[in-house]
Amino acid sequence: MTVQTLDGKTFTQMVLAGANHLTNNAKQIDALNVFPVPDGDTGTNMNLSMTSGANEVKKTNDNHVSNVAQALSRGLLMGARGNSGVILSQLFRGFAKGLEKKETASVADLATAFDSGVQTAYKAVMKPVEGTILTVAKDAATTAVTEAEKETDIVALMEKVVQEAKASLRRTPDLLPVLKEVGVVDSGGQGLVTIYEGFLAALKGEELPEQTTETVEMDEMVNAEHHKIAQDFMDTTEIEYGYCTEFMVQFEEDKLNENPFNEEDFREELSEHGDSLLVVSDDEIVKVHIHAEYPGNILTKAQRYGSLINMKIENMREQHTAIVGDKKEKNASKEKAAYGIVTVAMGSGIKSLLESLGATVVIEGGQTMNPSTQDIAEAIEKANANNIIILPNNKNIVMAAEQAKEIAEANVEVVPTKTIPQGISAMLAFHPESSLQENKETMESASGEVKTGQITYAVRDTQIDGITIEKDHFMGIVDGEIKATHQDKTETVKLLLNEMITEDDEILTILQGEDVSDEEVDQLVDYVEDTFEDVEVEVHHGNQPIYSYIFSVE
Repeated sequence: MTVQTLDGKTFTQMVLAGANHLTNNAKQIDALNVFPVPDGDTGTNMNLSMTSGANEVKKTNDNHVSNVAQALSRGLLMGARGNSGVILSQLFRGFAKGLEKKETASVADLATAFDSGVQTAYKAVMKPVEGTILTVAKDAATTAVTEAEKETDIVALMEKVVQEAKASLRRTPDLLPVLKEVGVVDSGGQGLVTIYEGFLAALKGEELPEQTTETVEMDEMVNAEHHKIAQDFMDTTEIEYGYCTEFMVQFEEDKLNENPFNEEDFREELSEHGDSLLVVSDDEIVKVHIHAEYPGNILTKAQRYGSLINMKIENMREQHTAIVGDKKEKNASKEKAAYGIVTVAMGSGIKSLLESLGATVVIEGGQTMNPSTQDIAEAIEKANANNIIILPNNKNIVMAAEQAKEIAEANVEVVPTKTIPQGISAMLAFHPESSLQENKETMESASGEVKTGQITYAVRDTQIDGITIEKDHFMGIVDGEIKATHQDKTETVKLLLNEMITEDDEILTILQGEDVSDEEVDQLVDYVEDTFEDVEVEVHHGNQPIYSYIFSVE
């Protein structure tokens, strides 16, 4: 079977196959994470990101390959979770740019798209690391460009791309020593190979397993819970704009000649007719989400630029009543505050602690569930402030936070906190009278002055940083590096604290996990007071999963 040109419908099938194949292999990809902590990391993040892209592609029903690529790019951008998801979104953002205005794609066009994706992704990463998904994408794209000079069959090209992607993946341990030490290949690279395998299978007409029922149910549960939390804040009668209105406009040249489109002007115009506004556009299409009282007026304004497609209008008053009942709760003032702080945490106690320190919105998430770009964007909107500070509190959420900053209408700065203790230190340094930039600098400086320790358990046998770790044994981690391990939790804690605390340190803050009893904490406090006489101890019920203890040392 040979394919000389790639149309939109075929590319749609490739995307759906790639997403399904990734879904079916997400757990195996999670297992490749270098650290043996029990988190749903790369596979989960890439799967949720790619699923968002695939869902957007499903809505297009378009045979124009550029339009399908743009839809994939937009869906990935809004659903991007974690570093792996953000990098994946950038790869396909560049891929879509490489296919701009192409109704169909040739071998040369496809090779250009792969290469464009790599260029965009590398620019999006501050310090690109070789031996990762970036390397696999780059090597595969280089092969595509070389093969396109002598090949005209897209199936043959994709076979070479998959072949080189797999070979590059096998080489990742040679480029990234930590992978070789643990004996795994790069998890993000494996995720990209899985997607490309799906692409190839669709081109060759091969079947892949359908998306599992468990994954579908999980997504629905997450969405339902997110919806419930958001709806609990207002009374049904207080919904000012009653219709959730979503649609896309396919630009038409004759209409654009009469009414030139400007995204910023269009967004400003629509903002006067509703809230929860999101406008995302490219050269071919604009996507709009708005809560409006008169959706017909919004659609009329949008029709000036082209044809309306993928329209969805829902009565939010009916939805709200169905979800939480017609409760009468006081709504907060609709006037914007000067400052809002958006942060991320897992555990009811940590959430309460951050709120007590002044957090406006605490997104539930972290190690096992990285919030997406859209989750953070919605939290920014919910914070309802002129100036927003985002504290990701996890290294795998920083890039999604930066993307949310780019699409936000408020003045937003990201303080790249990588742990909960860093986030707490940053919040303590916040000053409401300072400028946004001054607060960013002060908070960032404060976050760097705290040491973070964590106690968790190993999900497999491994060896890393010269330490042999056995499955189900406990691990002590200091600022991302495994420093101690023991079969007994208490012994692991002692080893870790002896590693962390020096004679210059004055305060130890303990965040108690959901699996730790008060008696265990009391014994730990006694040990600290006996061993480190000059160190003051504070204890908070964090109720966090995964980590029995989170320590902050200052």
